Amino acid sequence: MTARKLLIAQNIDAAYVEKVQKIIPDWTIVTGKDKETWQKEAPNAEIIAGWKKGMEEYTLNRENAPLKWVQTWSAGVNNLPLDRLSSHNIQLTSANGVHAFPISETIFALMLGLTRKIHTYVRHQQTKTWDHSNLKFEIHGKTLGILGTGAIGRETAKIGQAFGMKVLGMRHSGKPEQYIDEMYTSDRLHDLLPECDYVVVTLPLTKETNRMLGKKEFQLMKNTAFFINIGRGDIVVEEDLIHALHTGEIAGAGLDVFEKEPLEDNSPLWNMENVIITPHTAGSTEYYDQRVIEDIFIPNLKDYLVDKSLSINAVDYNKGY
Repeated sequence: MTARKLLIAQNIDAAYVEKVQKIIPDWTIVTGKDKETWQKEAPNAEIIAGWKKGMEEYTLNRENAPLKWVQTWSAGVNNLPLDRLSSHNIQLTSANGVHAFPISETIFALMLGLTRKIHTYVRHQQTKTWDHSNLKFEIHGKTLGILGTGAIGRETAKIGQAFGMKVLGMRHSGKPEQYIDEMYTSDRLHDLLPECDYVVVTLPLTKETNRMLGKKEFQLMKNTAFFINIGRGDIVVEEDLIHALHTGEIAGAGLDVFEKEPLEDNSPLWNMENVIITPHTAGSTEYYDQRVIEDIFIPNLKDYLVDKSLSINAVDYNKGY
């Protein structure tokens, strides 16, 4: 009888593999993110942790492939073939929640950097320039608007309250959330934006959020407001954001995600003095693999083995997240 197979398409520490193997001692576990490894192993894998572009050919396009569950290594699932996974009744779970600490730290690094002009002073340091640069803003007591109030948004709200900020949130359901003073539904986005000194996007990319923020939305924001996007680049009409930054409709932006990545060399964003750019690294952390394996994958694996529903981060194909 052929052993059941788990493919972890990541390079993870042997200690985590051992923890998983103890739960499924009779399974074959294969690890490795290089294409040569997963290309060979994917056709026979019952579970794949860490979906890679191109895996569809070796799983969903093959008859009688044993694949039953995919655990992503990212919170977003918009790059996966969701329709095909759904049609094959493949269970899908994401890494949502792994990023709450590192991304909330990045959000405030960007907010504080822009507010206290740290990015400006770093540039001055390169040329040994001693210049005040009209520093005047502070975060304490301001209004923070968070678009998307999942684990990342909730942790961001918690930190915001530590700064004495008024925290507004936006989610589709409008359901109240801890640390958020007032919750808005997505159809009230235009009511929320004018109230905010900081607008932070932590939303997933779905049909509903695609190009949600454009010319009209930036016009509604205060000209002293800072815009932070760590969600997905396609949630924003990048051309309209560039215009808003160039004309002073908003004061500045901290951007970790873009419509096209890597950000093209000719993008005006690179040279804007009121913009801080990070290369889609907001979620990077020394604890990433540990959190995916121990907090999400292993608990779900235990349920999977006894035919229980996967309760942690199960993706709703209808919603796209």
